[in-house]
Amino acid sequence: MDMDVFERASRRVLERHRGDRRGRMLHSAGLRTAGRFYAFVTGDDLTVKLPAPRVSELIATGAGRPCEPRRGRPMRQWVRVTPAGADACTAYLLEARAFVAGLDDRRHETPSTRGEEQ
Repeated sequence: MDMDVFERASRRVLERHRGDRRGRMLHSAGLRTAGRFYAFVTGDDLTVKLPAPRVSELIATGAGRPCEPRRGRPMRQWVRVTPAGADACTAYLLEARAFVAGLDDRRHETPSTRGEEQ
């Protein structure tokens, strides 16, 4: 993935979500919301944090590859993708951001507000 594509997509996301920030994750350019990373660049790929079932789906369809910072130890909620352009990159960034922002929301819920039995 071209860094220009990531930069254009990042600007779009940061304009929509003014509280998000750029940062470095695993020595790479990334984005975070509320202090939690949701995307970073890995070589020619965009690596995004998504629910484990979505990660499995992307890998199964060939649209994604496992994120393995240490060989043989894939991170179950991170997947490497190669977006075709800025629009596809923006879509992955927004999907990842929504997932991570939702994780923050769930931390403040009690089992009863989630619809779970206590």
